Amino acid sequence: MTAWIAAVAVLAAGYGLGRWRPWMRLGDWADWQLRFHLDRWTSRPRQAVLFGLLLATDPVRTVRAWRHRHDPPPPLGPAVRIRNITEEEQ
Repeated sequence: MTAWIAAVAVLAAGYGLGRWRPWMRLGDWADWQLRFHLDRWTSRPRQAVLFGLLLATDPVRTVRAWRHRHDPPPPLGPAVRIRNITEEEQ
């Protein structure tokens, strides 16, 4: 009976953490700190800690962004053509 209650408690805690998403929130916070707050407290150790936190919380997107940080922007699509209503009437 004790093992069953422990298993239910572990599942409930996992469900609660999955709904709360602390890693996702922590990763978003670290990303926000690195992107928009470089003007204050700019130091290499702080940036290294935040980057490590971002790497721990969202490794796939962090590594992908790091690998493609110097890629050229994608080509622009063709210009939008706006038709004049009077052209259709003629």
